[in-house]
Amino acid sequence: MVQLRTLCHALLLICGLHSGLTFAGPDCGRTYTLALHDHGLLYSAETDKGIDKDIAEELIRRSACKVNVSLMPRARIWQLIESGALDFSLSGITNPERERFAAFAWYVSNKYYLLTRKDAAIGQISDFERNDKLQLGVIRSFRYSANANLLVDRLTGANRVSQAGGLLPLYELLLANKIQGMIIEPFDYPAIETRRIRDVTNIVEFNDPPVPHGLIMSKKALSQEAREKWRALIEEMRADGSMQRIFERYFKADIATSMLEFSAP
Repeated sequence: MVQLRTLCHALLLICGLHSGLTFAGPDCGRTYTLALHDHGLLYSAETDKGIDKDIAEELIRRSACKVNVSLMPRARIWQLIESGALDFSLSGITNPERERFAAFAWYVSNKYYLLTRKDAAIGQISDFERNDKLQLGVIRSFRYSANANLLVDRLTGANRVSQAGGLLPLYELLLANKIQGMIIEPFDYPAIETRRIRDVTNIVEFNDPPVPHGLIMSKKALSQEAREKWRALIEEMRADGSMQRIFERYFKADIATSMLEFSAP
């Protein structure tokens, strides 16, 4: 289904070129705003590199619009998207609450996992929930896959969740045994593979289906027509292989392909 949709989109582009038609891009009559957040392979403030930055740069190039790019915590990003003070962010996932104020242009999907301390002796997700001595760490304002969200919500109600502004504080809490588990995704793998984390942790699957991630667009800041034009740029990047090439800078080709082939919600 995904391959068929991509093929159809590519054919439309080709037909448009041969017929002399031009596709109107986004209106560049104003300066837009886009925020990145520091999160593993998505973006590293330390190296100033990441998937989200590469996608942002390609969107800016294709649109020919001026876009001011900044860095801020994810919780702040969602607040500004809702208020209309921020136009875009990247690698966002949806839920009913976010659908009220944000629209999305999907381009990748991935699964979530529970990273636990080995000495917590967790074989499956239910083991973690049953042991009331275990604490879970999450990034403030993050949502995950269905069963991961259920675990977070139940443990929050039991006062067993610690929140942090990003991944690095959670890794430190895990190593200090102040939390015994945290939720991760493939973008976090490089940090997990460092010896000091790998040697003391295990990964447990939630067995949820992959969750689509995409360009986040503020409904208050952007009209529906404007959102469709930015969404078309994302679809072009998927159709012409640009998105694949970006992800292959960070993942092996087969992994990148598996993440980019999905059915949008």
